[in-house]
Amino acid sequence: MDTKKTMVRGELVLPVMIVMNSFGVVLMLYSGTGISAISSMTYALSEVLPVFSLGTWTYIFQSALVLSLMILRKRFVLRYLLSFGVGFAFGLMMDVHKEWMQVLPLAAPFRVFYFAASYLIICMGVALSNRCKMPIIPTDLFPKELSDITGTAFSRIKVSFDLICVVVTAVLTLVCLGGISGLGIGTLLSALTMGKVIGRMDGWMDRHVEFVTYQMRGHGRRRLHLA
Repeated sequence: MDTKKTMVRGELVLPVMIVMNSFGVVLMLYSGTGISAISSMTYALSEVLPVFSLGTWTYIFQSALVLSLMILRKRFVLRYLLSFGVGFAFGLMMDVHKEWMQVLPLAAPFRVFYFAASYLIICMGVALSNRCKMPIIPTDLFPKELSDITGTAFSRIKVSFDLICVVVTAVLTLVCLGGISGLGIGTLLSALTMGKVIGRMDGWMDRHVEFVTYQMRGHGRRRLHLA
């Protein structure tokens, strides 16, 4: 017997996803367990070259990912370009969260809670990105599209990409700052497990949720597009 799916507007999910992902990344860093693997490289760049903020470096890095996907596709892809705007909003929200989050308590029990909450928030945010049928954050777009281009399972691409980011961050901060910065047990756990958890959330959404969006087609006529 088929399970009736819940209809969800992709346009409503997009801003929620941006706020969720940016909040989760900054909260994990604030927990003291290390920044999320996918954002570790931009954190390292903001520490080594502080001429730009963490949010700005995130936008620059995401722009490079989008450009590399177009090179791999060997063609211009409009939805990749739209991801630039989403990435810019994500970077701005990271700076916003980083400012207000300083008021949160830092006792050990709170740090544990911050890590657990941020881990689940990031996983859910990325899963929503994969399924909402809207332009998504380039750091979420890259492993998803690379999986499609190469025919490799998303979970394997995600884990590999996260581990590469962690290794580059470790080398960059060690060489330039004299010690590894921004990485911790939270970063390692995220890199090794987050791809699999996101894959399970993707599967659950496929069974229970139907994302819908409005798109302009034909002669400017607006039609309902089912995910």
